[in-house]
Amino acid sequence: MSAAESQDSEQCVGASSPTTHVKSAEALLEHAARLKTEGNAFYKEKNLRSAIGRYHRALLVLRSLDPNVLASVKGFTPDRPVLESEHETLLRNIQVDCYNNLAACLLQKQDVDHVRVQEYSLRVLQWRPDDAKALYRAGVATLEVGDSQAAKQYLLRASMVQPNDAKVLMHLRKVEEKINHELQKEKAMYRSMFSS
Repeated sequence: MSAAESQDSEQCVGASSPTTHVKSAEALLEHAARLKTEGNAFYKEKNLRSAIGRYHRALLVLRSLDPNVLASVKGFTPDRPVLESEHETLLRNIQVDCYNNLAACLLQKQDVDHVRVQEYSLRVLQWRPDDAKALYRAGVATLEVGDSQAAKQYLLRASMVQPNDAKVLMHLRKVEEKINHELQKEKAMYRSMFSS
């Protein structure tokens, strides 16, 4: 048996043992955490492109561990490492941080993709419904994509979590002004329809 065949057979044998799965899960979580930390360093340096790249790479690493990804095609995908509860908690924490940080990066870009900011913020809110940063970013993005009422709800929830946050209060005023403006336009339209 060649060295490569021997190594392949050792990997196959080791891949089925539970302790290897735990180590593999730990190694993947450590790698994802390291990528997130690198992304944070790039973010602090205002190197948004590199930060975004690191956060995306971290999320790709975590996809291989996430029990919710590809759960519907069980049996057709390679076995995933078994996650213990503390590993699953760490997985979610890293995912939440990466999605939150991606949304923050995208909001600082010159051409903001508000749909993606909204998408990333809503993913965070699936796992942490009271995350003030995600609520705020979801509100800002939702306002920019044109849903003032939903934006108001996100910003109201953010203001309940962080009542003294000046940015939240400023955007809440902005959304109120937009809703009032939309209401005035609607009233004027109806007046013109019924006055003729």
